[in-house]
Amino acid sequence: MVAKVKIGGAIVVAILTFITYILFSGSLSVYDIITGLIIAAFCGAIFSGMTVTNALKVLDPRRWYYLFRYALRYFIIDETLAHTDVIKRILHPKTPVNPAIVKVPFYVKTDYAKTAIANSITNTPGTVVVEIDELENAFYVHWIDAKTLEPEKARERISRTFEEYSKKIFD
Repeated sequence: MVAKVKIGGAIVVAILTFITYILFSGSLSVYDIITGLIIAAFCGAIFSGMTVTNALKVLDPRRWYYLFRYALRYFIIDETLAHTDVIKRILHPKTPVNPAIVKVPFYVKTDYAKTAIANSITNTPGTVVVEIDELENAFYVHWIDAKTLEPEKARERISRTFEEYSKKIFD
């Protein structure tokens, strides 16, 4: 059973590596396909033990659906609103700024989900994760305009949506 899991993980990593290679090379020439397959096999063999904990999760179409929905929402809605807010603060210097570091709890289990949430918070203008406290299951976030210092309310405003999608995709 362990061998099947390792081979399944290696195949998943190899497939994702091959797709990424072909997309970035922008070519379907025989040379690029063969090179992509060699690189993908090498990466699958080397990195699957570090990256894949459950190969079947990667193959679940519902997870891919939620990943697609999350990407659309994040790049179209969340990023746009956050950029607009920061641009207003830059162009209108009298706009109040209330910076603070707030504790934001999280309720996900996997490192992938925690990383996805932390990256989403950090990549959104106006917020940066400065610390992850694994013992208290909390992020410490620098927030350019802290609306609250209460952890649960801060979670509602900063990371709830990111966490909901991360649970569906990674946990």
